[in-house]
Amino acid sequence: QDDFVSGIEQEVDRTGLLSARLMTRTFSFLRANDLIWAPAIRSYMLGEAPPAFDLLFWNGDGTNLPGRMAVEYLRGLCQQNAFVKDEGFELLGKRLRVGDVDVPICAIACETDHIAPARDSWRGVARMASRDKTFILSESGHIAGIINPPSKKKYGHYTSDVGFADGWGAWREKASHHAGSWWGRWGDWLAERSGRMVHARDPGNGLGAAPGE
Repeated sequence: QDDFVSGIEQEVDRTGLLSARLMTRTFSFLRANDLIWAPAIRSYMLGEAPPAFDLLFWNGDGTNLPGRMAVEYLRGLCQQNAFVKDEGFELLGKRLRVGDVDVPICAIACETDHIAPARDSWRGVARMASRDKTFILSESGHIAGIINPPSKKKYGHYTSDVGFADGWGAWREKASHHAGSWWGRWGDWLAERSGRMVHARDPGNGLGAAPGE
């Protein structure tokens, strides 16, 4: 809502950045009952210690964002959805639109993602102009569905051959379930479109000036 984003904007004006703590809270407010109020009730009202949970370490490893970038993202991409609309999203003097994307796409969405819902992610990819588009639906949510190494064999994933013409419902209905992580499927996708394998660099030798070579 406008009042929430305006509060972030005031904080950004004051400090010049969006702090990692505030960014984490912003994402939590998208699912406030589960991620804010339920833990508060358990810890403050019931006196229960939070359970050990590996993803909390991921959540705790945040970073600050440049203030202007954060506000442009929240206003232009989230609230106004400008990248999808005809007028487009302005960046460096150019207007960018989702229909302009024409590079090969391998898109991953997560079944219970509360930040980037799978259906809406699919709709965005469907509107891209790329002729080479692959969509993979991972089980679980925003973090666990992505950080899903093959060794765990915890969450599976879905693929479908029906394409993008008949809508999300048709894609989802005819999708096939595959046990295990989507990482291997993504690796195969990359291998078909990449050059020969090379040995990894030794970071001790340096990677060049930022952001690296």
